[in-house]
Amino acid sequence: MSLTPVPRVAVIVVAAGSGSRLDAGAPKAFVGIDGRSILRHALAGVFAAPAAQVVVVAPADRVGDATTEVGEAAGERRDLASVVAGGDTRQASVAAGLRAVWPDVDVVLVHDAARALTPPEVFERVVAAVDGGADAVIPVLPVVDTLKRVDGPSVVDAVDRSVLAAAQTPQGFRRDALDAAYRDAAADHTDDAALLQAAGVRVRTVPGDERSFKITTQADLDRARALVAPAPSRPTGAPRVGMGTDVHAFGGDGDLWLAGLEWPGERALSGHSDGDAVAHAIVDAVLAAAGLGDIGTHFGTDKPEYAGAHAAAFLIRTRVLVADAGWVIGNVSVQVQAKRPRFAARRAEAERVLSDALGAPVSVSATTTDGLGYTGVGDGVAAFAVAIVVPA
Repeated sequence: MSLTPVPRVAVIVVAAGSGSRLDAGAPKAFVGIDGRSILRHALAGVFAAPAAQVVVVAPADRVGDATTEVGEAAGERRDLASVVAGGDTRQASVAAGLRAVWPDVDVVLVHDAARALTPPEVFERVVAAVDGGADAVIPVLPVVDTLKRVDGPSVVDAVDRSVLAAAQTPQGFRRDALDAAYRDAAADHTDDAALLQAAGVRVRTVPGDERSFKITTQADLDRARALVAPAPSRPTGAPRVGMGTDVHAFGGDGDLWLAGLEWPGERALSGHSDGDAVAHAIVDAVLAAAGLGDIGTHFGTDKPEYAGAHAAAFLIRTRVLVADAGWVIGNVSVQVQAKRPRFAARRAEAERVLSDALGAPVSVSATTTDGLGYTGVGDGVAAFAVAIVVPA
């Protein structure tokens, strides 16, 4: 069998980061999205693009794992791919990859493995722009959020977002320009385009892609998993009802959090998160209605990212889970049984906060138990919720 012709384009895939913000117990590139790792998904997009030399930069102790991933992704292009050990910084890792690029290559793309779902057409746009005469090219998306410049907790002024763009990868460069910038680099930069710009090279832009978001946090990983998951079978038929209950004892640290609100001066509830029995009962009721298990299934003590989390984190995630399963939350009614706090003055506020997070109407009522039981003597709080979901 003849070897694949030597390409004129190389892609350096940077996969040497520790992923400390993701906190998944492994270097980020080797964390699973589905049955495949972040790196494996990134390589799928790389190898779906026109043929290029591919250099994966991995942590020194994961070169063997990366080699396995490359072998599975490359297929018949295996002779175009290699793995090298990265450095202590991103810039050092790219430099290590650049040293492995073949002499015949004249266009180099640098791509973050963490942007695992980048489609092949983004690679094609970047290469075309370099071929069209640009020395440096980055894919970008317009900034859609309203931005503020702040000084500590205070807003100083608004930032004009019309002149801003969010940079993505792959970033593409003429080989000699990239080599020169790395040879003369005097400082570390956050990306390669910044390094070349510091060297006086003009950086052009091409359209990026919404799917090319960077997996940095657990929420990003959840988003990636939702995008690659097979479409669920859509439920049909009548609305479904679920019930949920939760109980927490007083004895936590700090102030009380209940019904999505902070209650300064009230004793805190104990629990893995903030002990918000109201929010947790709502979650159980909604999950039960949709047939998705219970709060322990999705938010148990084996999920450290929910330690100390407040109601919004639970309700927003529940909303996503239910929508992915093909259901729409109709409404939820929840009753609190407690001696304290007194809900009357803040009932409307609690309903608004809970409804906004869940994306559906939540009504809250409160009662005491006339001094009977643990709630009656003030040892804890109980909550009981009923939820309705309907097919999407």
